[in-house]
Amino acid sequence: MARIRVLVVDDHRIFAESLAAALAAEQDVDVAAAGSGPAALRCLERGAAEGRRFDVLLVDADLGMTADGAGPPFPASAEVAYGGANGTPTALHGGVHGGVHSGVHGAPARALNGRAADGISLVGAVRSAQPGVRTVVLAERDDARRAAAALQAGASGWVAKDCSLVRLLAVIRGVLREETHLPPALLTGVLRELTAARKHRTESERLVESLTPREREVLRCMVAGLGRKAVAERLFLSPHTVRTHMQNVLGKLGVHSTLAAVALARRAGVGPVDLAGEIVERGGQLA
Repeated sequence: MARIRVLVVDDHRIFAESLAAALAAEQDVDVAAAGSGPAALRCLERGAAEGRRFDVLLVDADLGMTADGAGPPFPASAEVAYGGANGTPTALHGGVHGGVHSGVHGAPARALNGRAADGISLVGAVRSAQPGVRTVVLAERDDARRAAAALQAGASGWVAKDCSLVRLLAVIRGVLREETHLPPALLTGVLRELTAARKHRTESERLVESLTPREREVLRCMVAGLGRKAVAERLFLSPHTVRTHMQNVLGKLGVHSTLAAVALARRAGVGPVDLAGEIVERGGQLA
């Protein structure tokens, strides 16, 4: 029997451990629980390194968000595994009360800045780090906007936390068959949100296409966070010329600040310039 490896990520310890234990009662399911985004990424990374990749990630939509802002009640380092039909818990590298193995490092975990990531941010990080893992977001309430954002980030489903275990297991098995699962009540709202997002992206792409090649290079430098002087040095231009290019970029994009230009560029799929290399050699002919 092919086994399904599931990772539950929730900073409410009772919920995470109870759900993991319930899922582990299934004959073909192995489960682990993690208390934060970085802990989850370390668990995924370790599983891949040991040849035991996780198949499905169940992540709290509100991961890391508490009413008093005091941080997650489930220790950020906590990782607990449940295996076999009886769902017996086994601590992973220190368990709930100990630290996670310090030798496990990974760029995706660092990108989440400790425990500062919400569930949807984690979905995007997992998609980048391990695209083969299917992610399902567990939510306390229906929210078409956030559900659409989760799907755009790479989630395969959005499920209410108060759904039945039978329903959740059906979703887990469904996403492994490349299905996408949403509550029927959210479907219309999510489609509306996705259509609107695509419309905004199309308009942003049209505006970016109006830029000259040189202006697009300047825009990529802006996306990378470079200031006028740094852009001038990289493109072998005078600061005055760079200022003119930046003003032209803002005017053509119809925005009034660098921050707004960067946001529009990202919607259009424009990434930052590679800071490790040169954009153009001295004497280049970009206009």
